[in-house]
Amino acid sequence: MSKICDIFFTMAAKYPQKTAIWCDNKTVTYEKLASLVNGYSYFMFNHGVCYGDHIGFPMNNSIESAALILAAADLGAALVPINPTLPPETIKSLFAAADVNHLIARKNFLEQTAGETDFKFSGVQFCLDDTWENALSLELTEAISERPPVHNQVTGEETLIITMTSGSTGVPKPIDLTQINKLKRARAHIRLYNLTKEDRILAATPLYHSLAERLVLMPLLIGATSILMPRFTPSLWLNCIKNQRVTFTIAVSAQLGQIAELLTSPFVPEIDSLRCVVSSSSLLENHIKNELIDKLNCDFLEMYGTTETSTVTSINFRETVNKKNSVGKPLPEAEVKIIKEDQSAALPGEIGEITCKTALMCSGYYGLPEVFQNAMQDGYFRTGDLGYLDEDGYLYFTGRKKELIITGGINVYPQDIEACIKKLPEVKECAAFAYPDNRLGEVVALAVVPVRNTKLSKRNIQFQCAKNLADFQQPHLIVFLAELPKNSLGKVEKYNLVEYVTKHGVFK
Repeated sequence: MSKICDIFFTMAAKYPQKTAIWCDNKTVTYEKLASLVNGYSYFMFNHGVCYGDHIGFPMNNSIESAALILAAADLGAALVPINPTLPPETIKSLFAAADVNHLIARKNFLEQTAGETDFKFSGVQFCLDDTWENALSLELTEAISERPPVHNQVTGEETLIITMTSGSTGVPKPIDLTQINKLKRARAHIRLYNLTKEDRILAATPLYHSLAERLVLMPLLIGATSILMPRFTPSLWLNCIKNQRVTFTIAVSAQLGQIAELLTSPFVPEIDSLRCVVSSSSLLENHIKNELIDKLNCDFLEMYGTTETSTVTSINFRETVNKKNSVGKPLPEAEVKIIKEDQSAALPGEIGEITCKTALMCSGYYGLPEVFQNAMQDGYFRTGDLGYLDEDGYLYFTGRKKELIITGGINVYPQDIEACIKKLPEVKECAAFAYPDNRLGEVVALAVVPVRNTKLSKRNIQFQCAKNLADFQQPHLIVFLAELPKNSLGKVEKYNLVEYVTKHGVFK
């Protein structure tokens, strides 16, 4: 089977009374979820949503959102999920890049954009949670068992999700993910993590990102239960794990850092249901890994990948204790090659650009085929990340290529500087970045967020750097911030740091 809904409906017939999704103290069985999906499919089909249409969706984490992903798959339509808190102008431009025909939104979003005269679409507007003028209410959808006739056209080759990158540049690219692609990714992770119908799988990141979509779809394809958190805090996460008996989750590193900090408190719930936690998005520091491995008492893995490629490598730190700085070995579906500046293959230990060939590759960038083609080389996707392979074939991530600081012709890797500074107990977080300089082209700059109520001076930082870093790695500029600019997955937006520190920083 290559159609997501066919597999889901098979599970619904097999486990009708089993809980399919829990979200925010609400539950839905497989039978009721199947009925909701059919109702959404039929309602949208009868009101003008056609095979191949694109549906914009400022999306929150909810049972209804999960059902709408399945309904789009059933119709052969594509969802364009977006962060609903983005400014309307930004959402308009992203929807335009994805050729959105229709809109699904909550009433408060429709109210906020009501005065935007050019916030219009050629198709239909649907209100998800209420009634609203000039919009059809999805609350009027009736639960039905019949599926719309359009599903007979669906092959699985259709685009299901157009998602925007959340990487290190300020210009998101619309990534085209077909049903077959989503299905291959889900199945690869089901195999990798040995997931079964007995698992209770937690998604605690926004559903407008690929990770949460996969975490919600995986259980529904194997008859397991999806646990969907509407919002994240470390205490909510721990309580959800305990109360919902979560067995598996993939969390972004920014979340896990907060969770590790909370786990040092004596007032945390006792957790005994977890068998596996996977870290994604960016590297975790070793002391955080150690804390999580010790306190969560389960298999702890780290993965490396991009939205374009899905997961490329994986490592289980309980099984590979001597490789804690690595992000693992390639999955069976993937191959990794390190390419140097002269385009030759790097030897073990040599840093170069991480490139990947994988069966889980996206279909490309929607509307930007040349941009995607330029990112490919001999069948390998150029990730823009820097790293190296050791002699055992383990991958090590050293930073983003675009974040590389070239000062006086010498390459400086931000991660080396950040690792040094983070050893100071007064430093909560930091980011090294390039700052323009007339003489050297650019120099090393450092943005530092101190731990609250601690004393941290420029001299402390300079002394730490002088002891542990080479001359060319020394920061020429040190800026103190209340917080670093981050995207919705907690990644630091380094492309924005020069402008951000100019507005918000205290220069030393």
